[in-house]
Amino acid sequence: MELRGKQKRYLRARAHSYRPVFSIGKNGLTEAWLNQLDGALDNHELLKINIQQSSDVTTSELKNFIESNTNIQVVQVIGRVLVLFKVSEAEENREISNEVKKI
Repeated sequence: MELRGKQKRYLRARAHSYRPVFSIGKNGLTEAWLNQLDGALDNHELLKINIQQSSDVTTSELKNFIESNTNIQVVQVIGRVLVLFKVSEAEENREISNEVKKI
């Protein structure tokens, strides 16, 4: 699902009160980390992740890595925090994506 402007605005507003669930540390970007992130997004559909101060990864590198290796979409980047969205593969976890489709 390719997100339009209104849909991204809805997701940003919904994620505003969320706390970052994942973080990138000095280990950097790995396939194992990406698989864990993908699994978490299958359950929640919308997450925030944080880049720690000790990390050598920039936000643009992280965004490109995530979007090129998965079907996860980066909704917003604020400083060292990214808001991510992915439509869940499980039908019972698609609450947010069903709301997004209506917009």
